[in-house]
Amino acid sequence: MEFTLLWSALSGVAALYAALWWMGRRDTSLCVRDLWEIAITAAVIGLAAGRLVAMVRGGVNPFAHPGDLLLVRAGVDTVGATMAALATTAWLARADLGEQLDGLAPGAVFGVAGWHAGCLFRDACLGTPSELAWAWAQPGSDITRHPVELYAAILLALSAWLLFRLRLRYPAPGLVAALALASAGAARLVTEPMRPSLFAGPVWWYAAAVAIAIAIAVRAVVGATSTGTTDESPPLQ
Repeated sequence: MEFTLLWSALSGVAALYAALWWMGRRDTSLCVRDLWEIAITAAVIGLAAGRLVAMVRGGVNPFAHPGDLLLVRAGVDTVGATMAALATTAWLARADLGEQLDGLAPGAVFGVAGWHAGCLFRDACLGTPSELAWAWAQPGSDITRHPVELYAAILLALSAWLLFRLRLRYPAPGLVAALALASAGAARLVTEPMRPSLFAGPVWWYAAAVAIAIAIAVRAVVGATSTGTTDESPPLQ
């Protein structure tokens, strides 16, 4: 059984925790404990739901084979996991949805960056052939390839930092969360051509995420401008 995928998951969780801790040190208006509880609960439920969807799509009855829920190598349905995690987050943060999502978004994006960087633990970072100086080859091969998963990790980490800087300016409620979703989808779209099978992933899902996120961001800005709800006060330091 292949358990190296667990190291990627742990990398993502560690990156999320580190990001929330760092954010809390610089913006004391954030309730880091609440954000952590929301994030870890959503992640667990999302992974469980994604595994169930993958089992059903693969023709495996989860009631007849409950042990297969723990088979890491069998995979997790990305769309199912994402939808379940988002729904869980929205439910747990329903009391102040916009503010909570904006506070959590930079850390969540950095957590996804950690997940991609976890490819180093399972030797799964490489994509299409490349002759760039930083490209490297699989063991036993002379063909150097793009470290595409690390490209995605860098893009997402940079996005997380920019999102947190935006969060410090107290923009329209929901704007940071919307841009976080857009950045996650865009990072995958940008790196997709460098993955081993061109457009083999759910490209429509990434494109839809970007389009929906941009629409939400525009709505948030327009709504805040028309109602005058933006807060220009500086964050607590």
